[in-house]
Amino acid sequence: MNVRSLCDGMEVRLKISIACVGRIKEKFYRDAISEYEKRLSRYCRLEFLEVADEKTPDGAGEALEEQIKEKEARRLLEKIREDAFVCALEIEGKRLTSEGFARWMEGLTVRGTSHIVFVIGGSLGLHESLRRRADMALSFSDMTFPHQLMRVILVEQIYRGFRIIHGEPYHK
Repeated sequence: MNVRSLCDGMEVRLKISIACVGRIKEKFYRDAISEYEKRLSRYCRLEFLEVADEKTPDGAGEALEEQIKEKEARRLLEKIREDAFVCALEIEGKRLTSEGFARWMEGLTVRGTSHIVFVIGGSLGLHESLRRRADMALSFSDMTFPHQLMRVILVEQIYRGFRIIHGEPYHK
């Protein structure tokens, strides 16, 4: 069974969750995400699992930053089902091309995965407890992106991946 067979017919069984810290504030980000949510609805069930972000005071020390990351991680971990395949987004993760990302998603479904959770940390990054829970770490770049923009980039790549899997045209 592959993504194509999972998505054929009326029932879409593959579920993709994006677990993230904070809410999208800017309308242009919300609009972009909404557009990709519509496009993805024919390929998968997409949901966002948002948790509150902790305010980081200016000049916060390393110990306080670690406490903040741990609080955010606890909230995220509460939202992640035990049977989900968890992919943490972080700079140190594995790098894939768009085609490689599509093959990776398809490979998961072939091996029986029905729920993929992508985790995007807050402004301080991911706590070690989330890294340990992750089945994979994925990097989109050596650069750091605002976590709100990363959501847009991620949903676009998921959409692109499904288009590639289905042999459908998509701009390069």
